[in-house]
Amino acid sequence: MIQTNPSTSKLTEIKLTKDDEADSVDSSKYQGMIGSLLYLTASRPDIMFSVCLCARFQENPKTTHLEAVKRIFRYIRGTSHLGLWYPKGTGIETVVYADSDHAGDYVDRKSTSGICTFMGCCLTSWFAKKQTALAISMTEAEYVSTGKACQQALWMKQALIDYGIRLDNVPIMCDNKGAIDLSKNPVQHSRTKHIENGVIFLSRKLHPRII
Repeated sequence: MIQTNPSTSKLTEIKLTKDDEADSVDSSKYQGMIGSLLYLTASRPDIMFSVCLCARFQENPKTTHLEAVKRIFRYIRGTSHLGLWYPKGTGIETVVYADSDHAGDYVDRKSTSGICTFMGCCLTSWFAKKQTALAISMTEAEYVSTGKACQQALWMKQALIDYGIRLDNVPIMCDNKGAIDLSKNPVQHSRTKHIENGVIFLSRKLHPRII
């Protein structure tokens, strides 16, 4: 269920399951609605998480899923004045923010990573993606999310080189102390073999610029 907070006009809660007891709906119609919303996420990062969550049920959508999608459309109608601001003359200092929930998916209990990149005061990229591995703690979920943020930082640095801009450091902001300590301590990497090897490789590139 998606709830709209009247005081902030933001989607504040979403809980969806397969809901086998609910009636099925036209999958083609549902997929078309999801496709339109996914296109809109290119300029509306505030709906990214909710849209991606609803997109997970395109194979066999139910009435509860359709109602959630309609709630997103109603939210968009009431917040059409929102947008992204890109002022002239902004700096090129780049910062990547990483966050994650823990076992937030009610179907398989996997966590979802959220990554956004700022250049100066401008939001330049963002995404929300369910993690492929099942994290057994909040630290692990944040650790995987931070690895994805490192990928984004490395891609941003390489992309800017094509425009003649070289960034020495790209700070990655993470709000979980356990994940930060884990990324900075190579000794602990031997205890995290159950986490994706790619994340461990990337985490070594974070030291000591993760904040």
